[in-house]
Amino acid sequence: MSHRHAFALALLLAMPAIDAAPVTPPLLDPELQRAHGTRPGATTLPATAVDTTELPNIALSAADAADSPLPYYEVAPGTFLLFGNVAISDPYNRGWNGNAGFVVSDEGVVVIDSLGTPKLGSRLIATVRSVTDRPITHLVITHNHPDHSYGAAAFRRLPGVTVIAHAGTLDYIDSEQAESSAAYRRELLGEDMAGFQWVTPDRLIGGERFSAQRIQSGKRRFDIYNVGRHHSFGDLVVHQVDDGILWVSDLAFNQRTTFMGDGHSPQVLEAQDWLARRFPDARLMIPGHGSAQTPPFPMLTRTHDYVQRLRQRMAAAVEAGQSLDEAVDAADFPDWRSERLYDLNHRANANFVYREQEDALF
Repeated sequence: MSHRHAFALALLLAMPAIDAAPVTPPLLDPELQRAHGTRPGATTLPATAVDTTELPNIALSAADAADSPLPYYEVAPGTFLLFGNVAISDPYNRGWNGNAGFVVSDEGVVVIDSLGTPKLGSRLIATVRSVTDRPITHLVITHNHPDHSYGAAAFRRLPGVTVIAHAGTLDYIDSEQAESSAAYRRELLGEDMAGFQWVTPDRLIGGERFSAQRIQSGKRRFDIYNVGRHHSFGDLVVHQVDDGILWVSDLAFNQRTTFMGDGHSPQVLEAQDWLARRFPDARLMIPGHGSAQTPPFPMLTRTHDYVQRLRQRMAAAVEAGQSLDEAVDAADFPDWRSERLYDLNHRANANFVYREQEDALF
């Protein structure tokens, strides 16, 4: 165990216990919570966040201080991963159900994603502060989904931070979807959403698909790629040029079933194929959910296979004249049943892809 990991565990033991009798809000179905949520009152961390089959279970509390650091792993020299719960957002994880990270250079810190509430954003900042006193200079938001972006309000309060996001973020901020998503989180995690505001990026990544813009922090270089709208209103991949590290966000899922209802499935496959071709010498891949991986990156192959199979299955169903309900009922993937969130996401994915294929055919 590294000294960084040991320090993180010490911080963890110092965390306040979860509320003695938390109340599950009525908007969260108890069966859904049991099947896909975080176990209350229990925190366990895998020994490593790279190439592991173990999952963290990190129980937080509304009573936790906003300046208390979160557990983290140093996955490469100067590169830190906050390995989040693989679960739905619930009162026990306080919205921490995705990954974030940060990279320390000789001049400052580049943070990648901000977690799911302003309070989690503040705790992410505290985590950075527990590692280094160098200034946070950049926050890169890989895409607009709440678990990756709603902590940005905490970073907006810091001086000198450049917020970078996909150009599609502006469309998301103006959408009804954004308002309903924020309203849901306020109802579920009211205390943690205090101070929430929409953060307009200082720098937008757009232009031609698979084009990149570069930022530099000290001697570390980062290329930020526009990989289209495969999963959200606009998605980014971050390449740590000098370290061979790829932050792929939700282009590949590890240890859980993807969600496809907010993107474009052909673009998923195109972007995954591009990633494999463009970075054949990558040393580490960090997803938005699940542990990081070294080559040959089985999560990329597995996610690609899932999307491709679902597209083929739904195309055949549409061509055969099956109804939506019939096609979704027949689209079970037995080899995926043990994957986290399969019961929650797979039918929704099948429904979404059927409609895509129906639109393509007619």
